[in-house]
Amino acid sequence: MEELQNNIGYTFNNPELLRVALTHSSYANEHKSKNIPCNERLEFLGDSVLSLVVSEYIYKNCPDFPEGELTKLRASLVCEDSLYKFAKQINLGNYLILSRGEQHNKGAQRPSILSDAFEALIAAIFLDGGKEPAGKFILRFVIPEIKAYKKHPAKDYKTTLQEIIQKNPGEMLEYVLVGESGPDHDKHFVVEVHLNSNVIGRGGGKSKKQAEQQAAREALGLMGY
Repeated sequence: MEELQNNIGYTFNNPELLRVALTHSSYANEHKSKNIPCNERLEFLGDSVLSLVVSEYIYKNCPDFPEGELTKLRASLVCEDSLYKFAKQINLGNYLILSRGEQHNKGAQRPSILSDAFEALIAAIFLDGGKEPAGKFILRFVIPEIKAYKKHPAKDYKTTLQEIIQKNPGEMLEYVLVGESGPDHDKHFVVEVHLNSNVIGRGGGKSKKQAEQQAAREALGLMGY
């Protein structure tokens, strides 16, 4: 708990809130007789806090964006893929409290479980310290994403990358599937983008197309775009 609090830059006045945020429903079900609360209610609240903080920030800091573009940007920031990535940045999976079955099935690595836990963590910070620390925590992750979005608002990173590479005749761009995990209803794909057989980006998503977009996005970032 102490290590995680150091990672997130927030110390809880009520550590029990943090414990609940980390407790998956599978663990609570496994110990029904003890009436252990899980993080589902916190997840519900965290989703709303996240949406409010992101909406307020982009409204104030993206004055040139029309309503449709604001909606698109917010959706990209609060989706499962983004929350999964944010959760991995703080190694949230290392601290989750899961049932033996979920541990065996590598639940701590599943995008759906990690993204839900991230929202629950937001709610725990909000309940413990209020909107200010919750907002500070959220913006730590979303501000870099907003800056990247402003550079490529269409979010078609593959097309952008292809256009850049085509300026240099003879360069070969290829997307390679390097990982696939999870049950059929919750698949996660990992793709690398290769430039002349050299890896220049890596990304994950619930579909191969999403993973390819994220790989292209990382490549663009490394190239300074």
